[in-house]
Amino acid sequence: MNKELIPTLVLILALFGGALYYFESVQRPFLSLLSFTKSTYLETLESVEKSIDEHFDQQATIIELNNELVQYKKDQLIMQQLQAENSALFRANNSSFTTRPDVDLVRVLSYSKFGDHRKLWLKMNDFNTSKVYGLVYNELAAGIVVNAHNQPMALLNGDPKSSYAVFVGKKLAPGIVHGTNSDQLLVKFIPTWIPIHKGDEVITSGLDNLFFHGLKVGKVISVTLSQGYQNAVIEPYYKPNQPAYFHVIKLLR
Repeated sequence: MNKELIPTLVLILALFGGALYYFESVQRPFLSLLSFTKSTYLETLESVEKSIDEHFDQQATIIELNNELVQYKKDQLIMQQLQAENSALFRANNSSFTTRPDVDLVRVLSYSKFGDHRKLWLKMNDFNTSKVYGLVYNELAAGIVVNAHNQPMALLNGDPKSSYAVFVGKKLAPGIVHGTNSDQLLVKFIPTWIPIHKGDEVITSGLDNLFFHGLKVGKVISVTLSQGYQNAVIEPYYKPNQPAYFHVIKLLR
């Protein structure tokens, strides 16, 4: 480079720098270009990161669902074995009683209302809009399924409209459990002549044709008297979370 041009270039750069520093009209196009470049870069980076996250999230979800499917198939085989053994036992005792419940695996679609984690839309085959179904999660009573706008809606434990028949304690005191819009449940209409105590376990009775007998519901944490009956506050075993699947009891035979 010609050494005589160096002072000229320095002078030009100095004048340009001064103009860029002092004059807003000169700054504006450069700042706009810089802002556009930075915005484009960040949007591109965010898009790439999102694509990568979605890919790995989908992969993780597929692995998780495959593992759940394997476990569900295993549980189904165990239930089939128990059903066969029970049927053989009934035949050996000349009993006409059989147990062949119709249970379906259903998928959660979304919350039915933003902010209410106790109501869920379900994907359910052969949904009968005139029926109420028992909802089960990992052998725990989780709530009920009802019709809402001709679609199956899960009302999980805690929702005031989620109610079903239960037994309380070792002497199987009957009652009706329902939600209280809190983390606890309430069992009402328990006869006073059957003693119940704090710590007693609550199970489904099966008398409402929604659940099998014996599914776990929770434990008693307090007992009160009201209008000639006992009421029991329950700490439920199942608490609303974000499961992907439930079992629905479609028919008890």
